[in-house]
Amino acid sequence: MMDAMFPAAASEHAGRIDQMIDVVHYLMFAVFIAWGAFFVYVLMRFRARRNPKAHYVGVKSKASTYGEVAVAVVEGVLLLGFSIPIWAERVDQVPSESDSTVVRVVAQQFAWNVWYPGADGEFGAADVSLVDEATNPIGLDRDDPAGADDIWTVNQLHVPVHKATIVHLSSKDVIHSFNLPNMRIKQDAIPGISIPVWFEPNKTTAEIREATGNPDYVYEIACAQLCGNSHYSMRGFLTVHTEEEYQAWLDEEASYLTGGGEDDFFN
Repeated sequence: MMDAMFPAAASEHAGRIDQMIDVVHYLMFAVFIAWGAFFVYVLMRFRARRNPKAHYVGVKSKASTYGEVAVAVVEGVLLLGFSIPIWAERVDQVPSESDSTVVRVVAQQFAWNVWYPGADGEFGAADVSLVDEATNPIGLDRDDPAGADDIWTVNQLHVPVHKATIVHLSSKDVIHSFNLPNMRIKQDAIPGISIPVWFEPNKTTAEIREATGNPDYVYEIACAQLCGNSHYSMRGFLTVHTEEEYQAWLDEEASYLTGGGEDDFFN
């Protein structure tokens, strides 16, 4: 019912998240109607004309007890029926990295630095002394053998479709919030902590453009936490490829290491 109000869903778990949001809103609406009716009843039942003198004992009834029990039951349904199962699946059951696309996303004011391990599948070392905001914002050590083939981009995340993507999320400065609306993903990036978050896209960028009828449709990366005076500009983009397209993109980016230069990674 409420799907039209959400960004187009494009991950395997998005439907369950949308269903939970729908149920929460239905329950909130039911509680709103019930409390509204109770409020009107109280206004009428205890109006001054009918009760010219204050009654210091009050009305003795079990209705309030029943109401409290009903609210507790609703909260139990939300917690046990929805929140805990989804938390267990989305947070505790991170898929194996060997079967996933693994990237690191380093947030900063006001950009998303995306770091790929390269063909060897290993991330190179990083050193804060190597950080250069113009050419090496992640402080990647190219002299480390594992980092020689690493790839990094700014505000551009590329992943293959129908394969779990694990993002190791961190921040260089303040708290940010990594938000992929179409994937139904939102996770705070906290300085000093690397936090894994994962999703499995089920529609490529080309497919979502066809489904929405919008040839310019893009998956956005938003910062959902006020992080400074240019918070509004902290906007990135997610591109979901077929497996073949993703490998071709990796090969193209890797070619810049020998024929291009660091500046070519800003694409």
